Order: sequence, then C-alpha cells, then structure tokens
Amino acid sequence: MVTVLSNSWALLLGMALLMMGNGVQATLMGVRGIMEGFSTFELSVVTSAYFAGFLGGSRLTPRMIRRVGHVRVFAALASFISAALIMFPVVADPWFWTAMRVVIGFGFSGVYVTAESWLNNAASNETRGQTLSAYMIVQMIGIVSGQAILAAGDPSGFILFIIPSVLVSISFAPILLSISPTPAFDASKPMSINKLFRNSPLTFVGMALLGGIFSALFGMGPVYAAEIGMSVGQISFFIAAIFVGAMVFQYPIGWISDRMDRRRLIFSVSVLGGVVASVGYVAGGNYYLLLAAAFVLGGTSNPLYSLLIAYLNDYLEADDMASASGGLIFVNGMGAIGGPIMVGWLMGQIGASGFWLFISVLMLSMAAYAAYRMTQRAAVPVDETNAYVGLMPTASPVAVEAAQEWAIEQAEDMENNPEPEMNQ
Repeated sequence: MVTVLSNSWALLLGMALLMMGNGVQATLMGVRGIMEGFSTFELSVVTSAYFAGFLGGSRLTPRMIRRVGHVRVFAALASFISAALIMFPVVADPWFWTAMRVVIGFGFSGVYVTAESWLNNAASNETRGQTLSAYMIVQMIGIVSGQAILAAGDPSGFILFIIPSVLVSISFAPILLSISPTPAFDASKPMSINKLFRNSPLTFVGMALLGGIFSALFGMGPVYAAEIGMSVGQISFFIAAIFVGAMVFQYPIGWISDRMDRRRLIFSVSVLGGVVASVGYVAGGNYYLLLAAAFVLGGTSNPLYSLLIAYLNDYLEADDMASASGGLIFVNGMGAIGGPIMVGWLMGQIGASGFWLFISVLMLSMAAYAAYRMTQRAAVPVDETNAYVGLMPTASPVAVEAAQEWAIEQAEDMENNPEPEMNQ
C-alpha cells in the first residue's frame, strides 16, 4: 500500500477533492430544493438528470479523449462542473437545475473516466488490487468529508455552492501537475446486453435494481431527510452514515464472497437490506434508528455492486471480462435514471416514508430473484470462483474494466498456484 500511495498520491488527492465537491452538491441539492419550494417529484427529476448525464458521460468521454487527449478533456469538463455549481442559487428553477445537473453528471463521469485512466496506468499487475481499494476508500472519505462541510454551512446562502466549485477547481492541480505520463486510452468493445443477460441473468437484473437503490439513497436521501424535518447537521450525518457503512461492510462481504456460493450471499445481503429499509419505513421520526438504518443500507447496497460483478465473472471467460464492463455500467445507469423518478412519485403519493418502501421493495425483489436463480443452475465450486474487488456504484467503465483486469490476473495466478487467494 505504501508503494501505491507513493506512486499515486497526487491522483488520489485530486480525486478526494472532487468527491468532496460532489458529496456537498449532491446533498445540498435536496436540502436547498426543499427550501426553494420544489415538489418531491421535481427534485426527483433533478436527481435523475444527474444520473442521465453520468451515463452519457461514461459513453462519450472515451471518444473525446481519443480526439483531444486526457488533459484537455479533464480540464474542460472540470471547468464546466465548476461553473455549473455556482449557477444553482442564481436561478432557482427546477428545470434550470435539471439542465445543470445533466452538465454536472456528464462532467463528473468524464472526469472520473479521465482520472481513473491515469490511476490504472500508474498501477502494476502486482498493485492493481491495492490501487483500486485505495481509490474506493478515497472516494468514500471524500463524500463523507463533503457532508461535514455541509453541516458547517448555511444551505440557504451562496457559500455552500461556491465551496464545491472551488474544490473541483483546485482538484486540477495535483492531478495535472503530477509527473504521471498521459496514458494510452483503448477501451474494450462493450459486451452486448443480450450476451450479458445470457451469462448471468442475476447480475443483469441485480444491476438494474441496484442502480435504482443507489440513486434513491444518494440522490433522494437528502430530500427524504429534509421532508421529515431533519436539521442540516442531522441530514449530513444521515448521508455520511450510508458511506461509512459502505466502507465498514465492504471487506467482510468481499471476504465471505470468496468462500461461499455468491448467490446465497447476494440473497442474504439483499434480505438484510430489505428488512432494514422496512425498519426505516416504520421508524417515523426516530433519528437514531434512521441513522442506523442508513448505515446498514449503505453497508449492504454498495458491496452488492462488487458482489454482482464478481458473480458475473464466475461465468465468463477471461477474454470477456473486460468487455462486460460497458454493459454493466449501462444497465446500472438505466436503473439509476429511473430510480429517483419512481421514488419521487411514490413519496408524492404516500409521503416521505415512500423513500424506505421503494428501497425495501427493490432489495427484496433482488433477494427473490437470487433465490429463483439458485433453482436454475448449479453453483460454481468455490475454488473455481474469481476474486472480489471493492468498487462504488459511481465507478466509471475504466475503473470497472481495471477491476476486471485484476480479476483476470487473479484467475491466471490461481491456475499457476492453486493455493486459495486472500481477498484484497
């Protein structure tokens, strides 16, 4: 890990600053939107717009990089993000906010693709797993730190919009001034959706459902919290609990996944998430119970992303693993676009508690489908499964493909050395 940090500290620092800015703005949108009198459905559209832009950026940025290079793409997109962030308090209109959120989602996705290309290029075969783990930890710390910034500010003013703009702007420096060479960019041809489904129906369905779950937690969580009357400080802790839970649960779930039938683990984790969301539904205004529910939901939903990828890899040839990343991002992205719209409509129909009901239904639906799939084909023997590596659902195709490359390397090591590999 020391080697990873010494080689990639500038990239990791820049990404931490970007994630801090993203963490502030994502939560601030819901809080300030409620203050401006936006309806729940209007805010759900604003939230969905971010994920629509994010999906578009993940698909178009590789073409932009091939045309003009990493540095220009990174600088241009980060500049658009910085400019869009300070426009929100200027025009308090939900449709203007929707347009700006598309820009921000596109920009952040493109910036992630660019920065993750540098990060992957800086990693060697021996350090790729540790580099990805360090990157995920930095992302989580950045988002949680963003919540602390929000708690210390006033969401009714301008300052909290200026701070993430500044954070994004200064994130340029450590990344663009680092000595890392500009990497070659050569994205794999995406696997078709039909082939992805045929290889693992559970991963396909699970990714779509998980996209809706994550976008509801990350995007509509602040709206829910504001609607039930939480203070700004309480909202910050509520959102931070989701990502702290993700960090705490990631390694244990990954360790277990390398030692049992992954479908059973997907089923168990999904049931736990569904039950905990149901507790949130009946918790009313019990803040500490809601905080605990957010912690466990973050700890179940985020690792499920990596768990579904690892399960898919168990049914893929090594040559197909990298190409699967594009299809995974697309399916998850479509779920993320639809999730906020559905949860916003449900909250409009039955009240703020519809937030928990939506997540519970999706989690339990994933569990039910995992149970069904266990009846359709035999499990892959544990000693033949591929390694698990932790990723966030916000990972770009570059990070997912890097994780797939690491899984390929681990599979090749297993063939040469049959001793059990420890999870990284």
